[in-house]
Amino acid sequence: MYDPTRTAVVVIDMQNGFCHPDGSLHADPSEAAIGPVSTLVDRAHEAGAPVVFTRDVHPPEQFEGNHYYDEFERWGEHVIEGSWEAELVDGFDVHADDHVVLKHTYDAFHRTELEGYLDAHGIDDLLICGTLANVCVLHTAASAGLRDYRPVIVTDALGYITADHKSYAIDHADWLFGETTTLEAISFESDA
Repeated sequence: MYDPTRTAVVVIDMQNGFCHPDGSLHADPSEAAIGPVSTLVDRAHEAGAPVVFTRDVHPPEQFEGNHYYDEFERWGEHVIEGSWEAELVDGFDVHADDHVVLKHTYDAFHRTELEGYLDAHGIDDLLICGTLANVCVLHTAASAGLRDYRPVIVTDALGYITADHKSYAIDHADWLFGETTTLEAISFESDA
């Protein structure tokens, strides 16, 4: 049971570049996650719980001159700022009061305003879903736990490349810093 006044649904990177068949980093399981993630978003809206969408966005020159960290070297150019790939994939009912966080790394807290938004809205618990399970979802959940939020990964609302990657992310999160749940187990009810 989650209190909608203190719980946010955090949707990680459900963007064309990852979820649409024409995306440069498309993975079938990320596309398959659109329905379950959309269901969770709709349920959060009905309960009055805040919804946060993250968008992974890279300026073309972001990694020029970097000493070590270069996502383009690892993944190729993807979700370039201003591109179709960087937009949220169709299938989500994004409300005017939903919060969209632009991030430039795997971790949605790194140099973004996400923590300030959550604190300003009295959020303690995060239901985290989206893609990729073992990359941006896992890094964001870990970062949330280190900031004293309760990160709960929704295991049947995740995109991934291989099933092993998904299993690793779920097992690691459950063991080290957070919790896991399923869509069926989620219900919203105010403590007040």
